[in-house]
Amino acid sequence: MKNSWLKTLLFVAGAATAVHAADTYTIAVIPKGTTHEFWKSIHAGAEKARLELAAAGISVNIIWKGPLKEDDREQQVQVVENFIGRRVSGIVLAPLDNRALVAPVETAVRGKIPVVIIDSGLQSDAYSSFVATDNREGGRIAARNLGKLLGGKGNIIMLRLMVGSNSTEEREAGFVEIMQKDFPAMKLLSIDQHAGATRDTAKRAAETLLAKYGTVVNGVFASNESSAAGMLLALRDAGLAGKVKFVAFDSGETLNAGLKKGDIDGLVVQNPMNMGYLGVKTMVAVLRGEKVPARIDTGVGFVTRENFDDPAMADIVNPPLAKYLK
Repeated sequence: MKNSWLKTLLFVAGAATAVHAADTYTIAVIPKGTTHEFWKSIHAGAEKARLELAAAGISVNIIWKGPLKEDDREQQVQVVENFIGRRVSGIVLAPLDNRALVAPVETAVRGKIPVVIIDSGLQSDAYSSFVATDNREGGRIAARNLGKLLGGKGNIIMLRLMVGSNSTEEREAGFVEIMQKDFPAMKLLSIDQHAGATRDTAKRAAETLLAKYGTVVNGVFASNESSAAGMLLALRDAGLAGKVKFVAFDSGETLNAGLKKGDIDGLVVQNPMNMGYLGVKTMVAVLRGEKVPARIDTGVGFVTRENFDDPAMADIVNPPLAKYLK
């Protein structure tokens, strides 16, 4: 994990030296949603990049705008189209649907507005670079650790996010892949339930699953921050928190507290702040005509109570949001 982040930071450092003080850019950064802590961390990373670029004499105006909820495809399409109309210099986009955002992205690129994709993939090759976690490997990490926690035996539930979210679909595919390949004695009780875009919808979906399987389930995996938070609340209400082994994807105030309390056994963590940071830095390099990698891996790891306070994890599990988001 550390090596991949180091390589990308070295790339960015090299790219930054090629820009000139007279440059001024307006970059739209468009998340999938604006509610969850994950997106606030990406926003903080974008602002960190802006401040570093300003210190180097490069003026970048960041416009942060996205849908409130992560299931509002029409609103995100409209946001992209509005920024095309405003003729921003470039767009950094986390597409909430890997198909629905293809047309607006390709329209932007045809209009000479480059696009850098972050977080979640898009079924197009029009964008300049893809800055993201290796989500499939993250799902594999979740499966390996949950399998070890249960000694390779037991009944498992996976709570998905929603159809069309490429990042979480990759995690879910990686999880199922390893469960079926490496843990044949473990039974997947349910792998097709979707949580929806919010903690509340996730809690209701989790309650439905636990009502059906609560007496026999041994382990649970939830594939993003909101689905994991909803599952955590449902497990607590059902009296199963701390009894059923629980691996979640992402960190955040609620999930971190659940880990420390023992209601969650491990968190597969991304580095969303680094994602926002590298998204903006990569866009500036593109605008300067620099050659950028087609894919930049921002790293993925596994956090437990034992390594939660490791200094290397500080910016991931407790990102300094207040420092960058005023």
